Amino acid sequence: MLAAEALGTLLLVATVVGSGIMAERLADGNDAVALLGNTLATGAILYVLITALGPVSGAHFNPAVSAIFALRREIAPVATLAFVAVQVAGGIGGTLLAHAMFAEPLIQFSTHARTGAAQWLSEGVATFALIFTILATLRARPEAVPLAVALVITAGYWFTASTSFANPAVTIARSLTDSFSGIAPRDAAPFIAAQFAGALIGWLIADWLAVPLPKR
Repeated sequence: MLAAEALGTLLLVATVVGSGIMAERLADGNDAVALLGNTLATGAILYVLITALGPVSGAHFNPAVSAIFALRREIAPVATLAFVAVQVAGGIGGTLLAHAMFAEPLIQFSTHARTGAAQWLSEGVATFALIFTILATLRARPEAVPLAVALVITAGYWFTASTSFANPAVTIARSLTDSFSGIAPRDAAPFIAAQFAGALIGWLIADWLAVPLPKR
């Protein structure tokens, strides 16, 4: 399970960062085109990774997701800590892999400022939407989770001011690339705090809406 979480997060971040580098190089300064390329690649790899690795580890690839499943007592605390550790390590590995593929310096720190109340609210909303989507879809139609998660992240790239990181491990990894998808290290902590807050609210709302209605 840990290997699946590490590999999945590595490939996810390699796709996010790598497609960001490729998009930036090809877009000729058009940020909308670059964001579109980054979005499509991320949504596509999420569908593939969740479909392929979901049966192995649950395909969290995200400390906020693992934390919620721990609060729901579906994962033991020790396993949760292990999941988070390999997710963060895998994410950092994904950034390094993307840099290597594009002949970029392996070690970088982002200078891309992402801060302010609107950005933090966006990250809370994005992570709320992700957790709500996962939990609600698991109840309604479990086989649709890979597509639902891919779609909510694809949408989040465009309807949130932060472009929907919605993942603490990905946030840490993206602070280590000074490319299109980066976030300045000093701005990462508030993003992560907002992500965990949004995840908690997403869980509470999903469970509240799932309470069976009394029979008429």
